[in-house]
Amino acid sequence: MQESNQRRPWYREKLVWLVISLPAAAILGGIATIVIATRTSDGLVADDYYKQGLAINQTIAREERARAMALVAVIELGGGSVRARLDSLAAAPLPERVVLTLVHPTRSGEDQEVLLTRQGDMYAGQMQYPSAGRWQVRLEDEFRSWRMNGSAHLPEESTIRIESELSGS
Repeated sequence: MQESNQRRPWYREKLVWLVISLPAAAILGGIATIVIATRTSDGLVADDYYKQGLAINQTIAREERARAMALVAVIELGGGSVRARLDSLAAAPLPERVVLTLVHPTRSGEDQEVLLTRQGDMYAGQMQYPSAGRWQVRLEDEFRSWRMNGSAHLPEESTIRIESELSGS
């Protein structure tokens, strides 16, 4: 009878540990969330979204210039190199260098920009072959006066064709 009258220490009570475990789990979850938030970056959020919004008219004007020049580009990727053929159906003069940009829709850390120099009737440069998936392809002159946009599913498409239509067609 003496044993039943004796009180057990608090740390032997199950109800006490249940009450302690709920706030402790919330604190651990909060710490884990903070660690994840600080160690990873969200590539989809732009710091200068307002400036990007204002620049949309300049982008449209550059695409219109490419349409007026009636540019057609065929880009070949492979073996650490890239070759591009650029033709103007409107007989516009072609630049000595063009910039090829591969943009991944969700992983901005994988984006690549390559300067291609003219070698005869082709443009050539070196680049690291991108990972598999859908990519946005951008070709523009080095002074950024015109721009062509396209897309490709790599590595299935090693040859990418981009056409800018004539205005009014």
